Amino acid sequence: MDFERIFILIEEKLKLVVTAEKRCGAAPSGKNQSVFVTWVIIMARFGNPAPSGPVSQPNESMKLIIAVSIGVVLGYFIGISLPAVNITKLHLPRSNIVCTEEDGPSLDTSTSGHVHSSNNRRLHANNSLSHNSNNTRLHSNNNLKIYVSTNPRGAERLPPGMVVSESDLYQRRLWGKPSEDLHIHQKYLVSFTVGLGQKKIVDAAVKKFSENFTILLFHYDGQTSAWDEFEWSKRAIHISARKQTKWWYAKRFLQPDIVAPYDYIFIWDEDLGVEHFDAEEYIKIVKKHRLEISQPGVDPSTGLTWQMTKRRRDHEVHRVTEEKSGRCPDPCLPPCSAILCLPGLSLPCHAMNRFIEIMAPVFSRDAWRCVWHMIQNDLVHGWGLDFAFRRCVESAHETIGVVDSQWIAHLNIPSLGNQVRQRCYEEGATFGTRMADAEKAYYREMGMLPLKRQRCGP
Repeated sequence: MDFERIFILIEEKLKLVVTAEKRCGAAPSGKNQSVFVTWVIIMARFGNPAPSGPVSQPNESMKLIIAVSIGVVLGYFIGISLPAVNITKLHLPRSNIVCTEEDGPSLDTSTSGHVHSSNNRRLHANNSLSHNSNNTRLHSNNNLKIYVSTNPRGAERLPPGMVVSESDLYQRRLWGKPSEDLHIHQKYLVSFTVGLGQKKIVDAAVKKFSENFTILLFHYDGQTSAWDEFEWSKRAIHISARKQTKWWYAKRFLQPDIVAPYDYIFIWDEDLGVEHFDAEEYIKIVKKHRLEISQPGVDPSTGLTWQMTKRRRDHEVHRVTEEKSGRCPDPCLPPCSAILCLPGLSLPCHAMNRFIEIMAPVFSRDAWRCVWHMIQNDLVHGWGLDFAFRRCVESAHETIGVVDSQWIAHLNIPSLGNQVRQRCYEEGATFGTRMADAEKAYYREMGMLPLKRQRCGP
């Protein structure tokens, strides 16, 4: 029996399989360790057999057979008891190693000169990875996970380059290239809360706004298809929810991150006459005077309105007024004054105003972001908001004003029953109480006392 041939085959197989596993990322298996230990014991006991051929003496042959048998048994038990470790630093050319996902690491042994299989002379090693290898790869994968704390809430696991935190109301095609969908990026948004009964009035109002405006109709009566007779209705956005108010819609559909592309947002009632109004000219004036919150002047002959919001014939914009007697419970606050009446002020405390009505307000993008957060979910009529608009801008006496050269008429079409009007009054009182309580709570938490205002006027 040619034992030298046996040793050579064992040695070559061990070197090839272990090197293949090492290159493919798998730890050596228990079988490989057993074969290795067997080889070590035999080599240590007898050394390499003489190259002269088979052993000639029967006693020596028997001893060798017994030693081999004992070595195999001991090698097996020792091999399975050892942890999986690399036991060789031998290297094969990378071209001889084939790693497959399903079959694990394989070796191309065509260069060994021996036939080990009928399948293109490849040996397939065990495809299972050791526990240590699994832990190492898991740790590596954890290091590759994305978490960006500066991303918007809920998007921390996204790469920043894929986060789109703002949207728009631009309508897009269902075909073609997305980059070619929009022929114009509209800069402004106007919304009307409408019912079918005011269709003609709204039609006249919408036609005062150019294609630079996104038109948005909130339908409180559910009648959306009845507006299809107007050409502009095809490019307008229609949202319907029965028996809801302008501020209910605004809170739910004009979220600041949705209307972020628009420089100015108009939130108007449906009963406004616009014969003397031009939207593009209005925008020019607002920009010229740097108004963050504004409204067109109201024709004083068309119904009840505050003194502050009445149109003045000799002004382009006005910010100063004196309200009627009895309409200012506190002359230092809107609608009567623009600035807190603090000791040391040289101006009369009723000289400037920071008040516009909720009927036809126009907000800059930044001002609207603040106002939107101030709208209460359950107070749907918006009463009290106009008295708090001043909180959403710096230098309210400069950035809140009425545009007189572009004015409107309030047609005063009755729409509220007695029960609804009663709720409006109650909501206004509730809003004022909540604001006062929230302000006191803030000062208390900060360890501060609110500034005391002196009484204005006589």
